[in-house]
Amino acid sequence: MGREPLTNRGRRTRARIVAVAADLIGDRGVRATGLDDIITSAGVSKSQLYHYFASKDDLVFAVVTRQTERVLEAQMPRLEHLDNWEAIASWFDWIVAVQERRQCVGGCPIGSLANELADRDEAVRSELAASFERWQRYLEHGLDRMRARGELVPETDPEALALAAMASIQGGLLLTRTQRSPRPIRVALDAALCHLRLYAGHA
Repeated sequence: MGREPLTNRGRRTRARIVAVAADLIGDRGVRATGLDDIITSAGVSKSQLYHYFASKDDLVFAVVTRQTERVLEAQMPRLEHLDNWEAIASWFDWIVAVQERRQCVGGCPIGSLANELADRDEAVRSELAASFERWQRYLEHGLDRMRARGELVPETDPEALALAAMASIQGGLLLTRTQRSPRPIRVALDAALCHLRLYAGHA
């Protein structure tokens, strides 16, 4: 593993390398992005890059972490308040609106990395799984609060419902990116909301 920077300047340099790598990998994919491309775009030397990252795999691991933070930060504070039907529907609408604004290009940064890396590197696969679980947990916690208030039936499994919703998000985003149409993600999330409402209680 590379060294963690000890100074503010070092932290800024490392962050710039990761940010540039994330953008290049997002555009080209991991395999098509070479370290020389990253070095040139980040304006650093090869020795600087290897000072912070022991290998390309080490840098890719850092990119997974950065992309996870970016995905989650973009959805805050929505993710922290997914404990009522209006908030969940609004979150789903926001996801669709983002794809419409991006003209359905790019998909999910975490999902794109998973598609390319999950079968290639066990450490990265594990980190990506943790990223999805962290994202999913926000909805799981919201549903758990709804169940506690009697807004979901007692036998509701928040973890299973949140996992199903995450699968709908990822599948919908993949098809939306492939078809260049927001319809797949809209249909997927409408179906996910209908599935969640099957567990509505009578509070």
